Amino acid sequence: MPQPPFELFSIDSLLSEEEIAIRDTVRSFVEAKARPHLADWYESASIPARELARELGGLGLLGMHLEGYGCAGTSATAYGLACLELEAADSGVRSLVSVQGSLAMYAIWKWGSDEQKEEWLPRMAAGEAIGCFGLTEPDFGSNPAGMRTRAVRDGDAWVLTGNKMWITNGSVADVAVVWAQTDEGIRGFVVPTDTPGFSAPEIKKKMSLRASVTSELVLDSVRLPGSAVFPEVRGLRGPLSCLSEARFGIVFGALGAARDCLEVAISYAREREIFDKPLASYQLTQAKLADMSLELGKGMLLALHLGRLKDAGRLHPDQVSLGKLNNVREAIAIARECRTILGAAGITLEYPIMRHANNLESVLTYEGTSEVHQLVIGRALTGEAAFR
Repeated sequence: MPQPPFELFSIDSLLSEEEIAIRDTVRSFVEAKARPHLADWYESASIPARELARELGGLGLLGMHLEGYGCAGTSATAYGLACLELEAADSGVRSLVSVQGSLAMYAIWKWGSDEQKEEWLPRMAAGEAIGCFGLTEPDFGSNPAGMRTRAVRDGDAWVLTGNKMWITNGSVADVAVVWAQTDEGIRGFVVPTDTPGFSAPEIKKKMSLRASVTSELVLDSVRLPGSAVFPEVRGLRGPLSCLSEARFGIVFGALGAARDCLEVAISYAREREIFDKPLASYQLTQAKLADMSLELGKGMLLALHLGRLKDAGRLHPDQVSLGKLNNVREAIAIARECRTILGAAGITLEYPIMRHANNLESVLTYEGTSEVHQLVIGRALTGEAAFR
C-alpha cells in the first residue's frame, strides 16, 4: 500500500496524543470550512476574514500558544502543527492566524499594559476582534530601523504620522499594533482602527496570497491617549521579538503547503496514464517523488526539533532563521517540481499546486527574506555582521 510522505519518517511517533488531537482537529476544520472554497477565494482575491476569525477563535486557534486572557495555552509545537495544517489549505489562511496570534496578540501579550491586555486579548482570542501589525514601510522592509513613521508627544497624548505597507489583515482589523520612531527610540502603539486619521486601503492586483487581506496603513495625525503606548519596551527588541514568533509558525506552515502539493502529485501520478501505464510507474517520476519526500521529511524533523527547543525555552532567533530559510526554500522547490508532474493540469485552480507555489513566493520574502536569514546565520557562524 502507498504510504503518505510523513509516514516514511514515522512523524506521529514523535508527537504526543494532545498534539495529534490538535493537528487532526485543525485538519478537519480545514477540510470542511476552507478547502472547498479556496479556489474561488483565490480567483476572486477575497476571503471571509471575519467569519473565519470567529470560527478559528471558537476552536481556540487564535493566540493558542499564549497563556491567559482566553488563550488556549498550548505548546509551541502544537501551534506549529496547527500552522502546518492551515497552510496545507492556503498560506493566506495561515497568515490570518499568524498575524492575529503571533504578531498582534503576542505584541500586546508580551509588551502591553494590563489595561491593553484586558481590553483586546480576550476579544482577539475569540475572533471577535481582528488585529494587524504595522512595522514594514514602503521603503523599509529588511531595515526596519530606518522607519519614517513618527510619534510625537502632545501633552499627555501621542500623535502618529506615517505609512505602513504590506500589512496582512489591515483593512479588516479592529486594532493595529503600530511601531513608530519617537524621541525615546522606536516604540509600539495600540491603535483602534476607528481612530480619526487612520485608514487602511486594501492592496489589489496581487498574484500571490490572493486569499488574504493585504493593506497599506495610513496614519494622518492619528491622536492617541498616553495609555496607547506600550509602557516599557523601546527599540527594535519589541517588534523583532514578535517577528521571531511569527517566523516559528512559518517553519511549520511552509511544510503544509509542500505536503499538500506532494500528496496531490502522488495521487495524480498514480491515476494518470502515460503510454498505457501509470505515470507513477516511471523511474523519473519516482525519483522526483523520492527526493521531494526526503526534503519534506527532513524539514519536518527540523521543525519538530525547533518546536521542542521552544517549548523548553531554549530556542534562539538564529535557529528560527535556520528553519525559515530551509523549510520555505524547500517548500517552494517542492511546489515547482510537483507542478511538472501534473503538466498543464498543474497551472489550473482545479489543483492547488500553482496556488501554493504563488503563495510561497510571498512566504519566501516576508518575515525576513532568505538573504537576511542567510546573513543572520552567517553572523552566528562568524561573529561578523554583514548587513551593511
